Amino acid sequence: MSSTKKQTVSLVLGSGGARGMAHVGVIRWLETHNFEIKSISGCSIGAAIGGAYAMGNLDQFVDWLDKYKRSDMYYMLDFMFGKTGFVKGDKVMDRIKTQIGTDLIENLPIKFTAVAADIYNEEEVWLSKGPLCEAIRASISLPLFLSPYELNGVKLLDGGILNPTPIEPTLNDGTDLTIVVNLGGTPEEKSPKKIVEKDPWQQKLDVYLNMMKKYRNKTSNEWSMMYIADQSFNAMQNTIAQQKMKMYPPDYVINIPRNKCNTLEFEKSAEMIAYGYEMAEKVLGVTLLK
Repeated sequence: MSSTKKQTVSLVLGSGGARGMAHVGVIRWLETHNFEIKSISGCSIGAAIGGAYAMGNLDQFVDWLDKYKRSDMYYMLDFMFGKTGFVKGDKVMDRIKTQIGTDLIENLPIKFTAVAADIYNEEEVWLSKGPLCEAIRASISLPLFLSPYELNGVKLLDGGILNPTPIEPTLNDGTDLTIVVNLGGTPEEKSPKKIVEKDPWQQKLDVYLNMMKKYRNKTSNEWSMMYIADQSFNAMQNTIAQQKMKMYPPDYVINIPRNKCNTLEFEKSAEMIAYGYEMAEKVLGVTLLK
């Protein structure tokens, strides 16, 4: 940038599970290059990352997720297999309070809005005041997986149901730039896997493992249903996100391929953070650093 004055940014952080760790890379790129994030609107993982940043606890939050392994999920989830979801969410809420805090949104140094969905009334709910941890918990309530969160007498679900890239809360910010990080970008082409000839012992092991797959228990079938639900939810979100960005065109869109990682692959946090930084450089660096 030719001017020494910081350009101000309204940052829109979309939903998309573990792909949302790319949000961290984008935020770090903006900080490194002297941009001032004045406003954040986030949905689902975008609300969690954005809330942690607004609270000043992003590094602590990232350190925790960076140590996360798929097996750790079972220790922080209170499974109930009820009518409203597989997971009750009390342990998730406790973790949010520990990692992000319990401050009120209106007391944060950065304007912040978490978007959730009131599916009974079929409308978005913008959470811009009240406890930050409750706003995040409501916004991350992935349908069928995490039970709805009741706030002010309303049962709320993941905001991605109705608005996965919530630009509207930033429209009157008066900042220099509006930047959207969309986690439902066009899938990237995967490089073909290199074929390696296996020794006879490995070939026999593969035959055994393939046979075992035929005898998966009920739990694996339940996860298969969750996979189908997850893919369906992603397809719906991607369509809505494109429509929203046409209705309210931002200044810049950073697209993260929707096949970059799966919803719960938080073990790829470091990889996704680096990718977010790389994509910010690619999209923003070309024009904003002249």
